Amino acid sequence: MAVLSFRTSNYAYNIFISGMQRFTATDGFGGIPAEYHEPVKQFAAKNYTASPYADAESRTRQLDVGLNNSWISQQEYEQTVSYIPPTT
Repeated sequence: MAVLSFRTSNYAYNIFISGMQRFTATDGFGGIPAEYHEPVKQFAAKNYTASPYADAESRTRQLDVGLNNSWISQQEYEQTVSYIPPTT
């Protein structure tokens, strides 16, 4: 199945911003198709982190919200953070 960019951004929003979906179905929340897992993490790492000039703690603020609210697991958090480009 093709990975569509509009679905990637919608899934990322629903997981990291609103908490309305999960990567895998749990506790009454629907999961997203497996082929979208990595593209969604890459999208979130690129778009839901602060300015590239921010310190490391500030760059992951939105991702931290998802982790702290149990919208994502620690492993999903770490995988997403691994996609954040290094600061220059």
